[in-house]
Amino acid sequence: MLATQPIWLSGTLLVGVMTALAMVAPVLVRRRVGLERLRVNNEVAGFTFATVGVLYAVLLAFAVIIAWEKFSEAEGAAAKEAGSVATLYRLSQGIEGEPGAAFRTALIHYGKTVIAEEWPAMERGEASRAATRALDGAYAALLAFHPGDGRGNAVLAEALDQLDGVTQARRLRLVLAPGVVPRVLWFILSSGAILTLVFTLFFGTQNLRAQMLMTGILAFLIFSGLLVITAIDRPFAGAVKVAPHAMEAVLGDFERGER
Repeated sequence: MLATQPIWLSGTLLVGVMTALAMVAPVLVRRRVGLERLRVNNEVAGFTFATVGVLYAVLLAFAVIIAWEKFSEAEGAAAKEAGSVATLYRLSQGIEGEPGAAFRTALIHYGKTVIAEEWPAMERGEASRAATRALDGAYAALLAFHPGDGRGNAVLAEALDQLDGVTQARRLRLVLAPGVVPRVLWFILSSGAILTLVFTLFFGTQNLRAQMLMTGILAFLIFSGLLVITAIDRPFAGAVKVAPHAMEAVLGDFERGER
């Protein structure tokens, strides 16, 4: 739910609200449990908290790195797809007559369909059937070309290889669209964040405000990391997402070339 919301709303709910609750928790605990009873736990709880904190920090950093790598992979897939379409358009100049014109028309149709239909569908974690049909049309237009010499055979072979690259890049972004962090990892990250903060409630300091501030800083850091993962978990949705700028630039080049 948070992945598709504006970043200010996700930040407020995930970081602001949770940090505020974490700062209030020591006050509530202090009212029920006296300072002297909490002080007894400081030495043992401190050792345990250090272990728990390190384990959770490693897990959180690992999740952030994985999410960022997948986000970068989605960006790369979109750029590779657009680059292959541009290469195919140039290769189509070597296909004379009606097959070449039909192939160029199919490529332009595919690019426009990807932008207009598939990108909104990927925001919902889905694929576009219209884009699939457009890609099938590009294959059909290319396979309608029957070269009669070695040059034509070379153009056809390279075009098929580039079109295969378009298919693979599209499949990759469709796989990444629903989200890259598994639900079990989300459960561990969420429960780990809560348990790590709960551990701070076993401590007792003379200055309650200082303990509240320390707990708030820890909560802010933990939930800021979770906010980063939330923002980039779905590469094609939310405030931080991969836009179809590469394909738009390629189509713009096609239009300027035809004028």
